[in-house]
Amino acid sequence: MSVKDNSVTMEGPTLFPPWIGSVLILIVFLGSWDGYVRLFDVSMLVLPPPSAVVVQWLKFLVDGNVWYHTGVTTLETGLGFLFASILGVGLGMLLGKMPRLERMLNPFVIATQVVPKVALVPLFIVWFGFGITSKVVIATILAFFPILLNTVLGVKSVERGHSEVMASINASPMQRLTQLDFPSSLPYILTGMEVGVVLSIIGAVVGEYLGGSVGLGNLAVREMNTYNTTALFAVIVHLSVLGFLFYAFVVGVRKYLIPWHGSSN
Repeated sequence: MSVKDNSVTMEGPTLFPPWIGSVLILIVFLGSWDGYVRLFDVSMLVLPPPSAVVVQWLKFLVDGNVWYHTGVTTLETGLGFLFASILGVGLGMLLGKMPRLERMLNPFVIATQVVPKVALVPLFIVWFGFGITSKVVIATILAFFPILLNTVLGVKSVERGHSEVMASINASPMQRLTQLDFPSSLPYILTGMEVGVVLSIIGAVVGEYLGGSVGLGNLAVREMNTYNTTALFAVIVHLSVLGFLFYAFVVGVRKYLIPWHGSSN
């Protein structure tokens, strides 16, 4: 005799996958945008219809020039995110394991956070020039702090009982780091990386806005200077897709490294 499970979930029945809802929201947004432009006869110089933006973006994809700029921005973002991850995780693990040192450095960390780092971009360009180096530095600095702070939080969140077990078996500091502290901190570290990768591409693009001759940020400035609003929107769409791919990469890494954690679902 079988017994039916009469339990009711909080989410209720699933009528369709979440991605279908996302597509519907996108369709409504684009339809509203197109309807507003046509209904109020908005000038193309102010707000082009989405159809014109998509056509211009497809032209960009066919044009080989945009891929060169995309490669430059991708390289700057990737290097900045890589350096920020290495420095943020390394220093975060150190500060998390040394509370006294963390308390000593905490005022300086807070001070550097409250400074509007975008305002320092011209200074970085003066120091490191108009080439790729200044853009990588800007991307690194913007992505560094969320990774650092989440790593420190992750190390502090290691359960005391697990630490006592490692101490009872006389585990070495390296064993505790590799077998307890780092694995337990991974959900926090990857959360910081999800924020950091977005800030990294923002840093690279802002650097290209203010001091660069290549990259998608510079391409956007060129289109703005020629009052080609449709092309400017197309560049923004291209940047959005690139940012989404970077973010999706980090989310994929999360699902691969910590499939057991609730945040990976």
